[in-house]
Amino acid sequence: MKNKKFIPTGESLVQLIASILFFVVLVVIHVLDPTFYPTMWHLATSGSMEEIATYIQGFGPMAMVVSMVLDIFVNAVGFLPSIFISTANGLVFGMWPGIIISWLAETIGVIISFYIMRYFLRDTADKLIAKSTVLMKVDDFSGKNGFVVMLFARSLPYFPSGVITALGAISKIKPRDYILANLIGKFPSTALEVAIGTDIVNYQDNMSRLGIIVVVAAVVYFILWKVYKRYMNKRNSEDDIEKE
Repeated sequence: MKNKKFIPTGESLVQLIASILFFVVLVVIHVLDPTFYPTMWHLATSGSMEEIATYIQGFGPMAMVVSMVLDIFVNAVGFLPSIFISTANGLVFGMWPGIIISWLAETIGVIISFYIMRYFLRDTADKLIAKSTVLMKVDDFSGKNGFVVMLFARSLPYFPSGVITALGAISKIKPRDYILANLIGKFPSTALEVAIGTDIVNYQDNMSRLGIIVVVAAVVYFILWKVYKRYMNKRNSEDDIEKE
């Protein structure tokens, strides 16, 4: 029996080309700066906001660009914490500039991570979810509920970003809905992380503001949780009626 020749489909051909281009980009970055990957990894895993802030400040006028690249890298990898970089952005550039930089970088990073997991690292996404105690189901991110569920999940601060990305990657959520939900949902969560992180570092000067932020955030998220649960219960009831 003769072996059948593998004839690539249109989708597999696109994945192959994208993989090659992605690999080429990684190699080019290494050739241009051999220290880039070791430095990014060290900063992302060090947990030292002062060290990250010093590193970013050392680039002078290019500091914002470097900070965005570092933050995108961390979020694209998927399993590294970005809270330290977000806090460093608030310390280096100020509260609101730090929020905007972190928000855009984190959004771009999780979008890149989504495409990588969905089309190239599907098994990795499955394993990441299996190890998580997250209560949300993959089915919740699919169909009619995908946008709302992703929007709510991304709005939660300090939630494992890689788990949410993996859930979205293996679900049937449309890329358009994923991108829009992340663009909107990432703003409040990132803003809260930057604000709280910056005030904790400078707690002696911002203790009152930190307390107000925590209380207000707790109330707002409690209300959002109630609204979200009511929406999901209503949607599930409608789905049950349609099935009957």
